[in-house]
Amino acid sequence: MLIQGDCKKELQKIEQNSIDLIYLDPPFFTQKKQALKNKNNKEYSFEDSWDNINIYKNYIQERLEECKKVLKSTGSIFLHCDRSASHYLRIALDEVFGPENFQSEIIWSYKRWSNAKKGLLNAHQLIFFYGKTKNFKFNPVYTDYSPTTNLDQIFQKRVRGENGKTVYKTSKNGNTVLMKEKKGVPLSDVWEIPYLNPKAKERVGYPTQKPILLLEKIIELVTDKEDIVLDPFCGSGTTLVASQLLNRKYVGIDKSQEAIDLTKERLKNPIKTESELLKKGKEAYLNQDPKILDILNHLNIIPVQRNKGIDGFLKTKKSFKPIPVRIQKESETLELAIKLLLQACKKNGYKKKILIKTNSLQTTQLFAFDDQNIDKSVIIVDDIDKFCEDKVNF
Repeated sequence: MLIQGDCKKELQKIEQNSIDLIYLDPPFFTQKKQALKNKNNKEYSFEDSWDNINIYKNYIQERLEECKKVLKSTGSIFLHCDRSASHYLRIALDEVFGPENFQSEIIWSYKRWSNAKKGLLNAHQLIFFYGKTKNFKFNPVYTDYSPTTNLDQIFQKRVRGENGKTVYKTSKNGNTVLMKEKKGVPLSDVWEIPYLNPKAKERVGYPTQKPILLLEKIIELVTDKEDIVLDPFCGSGTTLVASQLLNRKYVGIDKSQEAIDLTKERLKNPIKTESELLKKGKEAYLNQDPKILDILNHLNIIPVQRNKGIDGFLKTKKSFKPIPVRIQKESETLELAIKLLLQACKKNGYKKKILIKTNSLQTTQLFAFDDQNIDKSVIIVDDIDKFCEDKVNF
């Protein structure tokens, strides 16, 4: 069901104690108009300017009170916000749902780059998770153990020793007692889910659009198939699309008729962008030779992954410069190393390139390799220690 209107009034028309999950991504108190254009140059926007923080808090709190009425006793509410007013919204949630029903402060962590502001880079948003009662529905999720975990010790039962310290449980004959199975590590409150990149097929040009992957995670955590999910600020309809893909029923409310129309179009043809990073894991993107990494780290050079000709970029004390660096491989001739470096830099305007020479292998030729014929932009380094002293001058 899709409803156009102010959620404060529209929520009053919904049957009380009928909703399993409410997710709301309301205005964040950014004090500016949020606007974005889609691929067809159509602009979607909404106003997020307020006279003061108390007016904003009251606006959200009044709608939270209506949300509570329609939520089942086994239901949960997730409120999405950022640092702009999260401290006020946490108080509003405590006042409506009670601090005893607070469950988690979820950190949605992602990578976004910007040099536009002074201070630390904003790289996360908050999602407050409350149950209506202590009897909220919850589907436990387990993740794999860290590579640093000693898995051989995970299956050994532990008990409290004489001094209250944890020790391994042993049988009468002195052998360690093993557990039959382990489910893994319980899902934490820090979620690393990539932000939608500008070229993602899932993007529809709506400001503040969230990835379907994020909403799916929330929905699966506290609902089952055929449960009802409600979004009182549905915007572009991501919550409803995620609900549809997971076989949940849904209710979406928004003041903007444009948002409602956009949501209808998305529901007709739901498009979900899969994250290759989440599928493969970070390790899949790290293919640099450990020996080369050791040299790069020793020289304080920023490593580059998945590049045939460039191993890293020069780093000085406070920054790194657009000067590509290649480490000559053990079985690689000097000629080939230079050739690969130049090929990798061909389409870029790098004025200098650095080749760290590690051996004196040369191609078998009638005439020896002539250093004078080397491209003048390539600086060959023979002495690594001297390079460490001089690289600040590059």
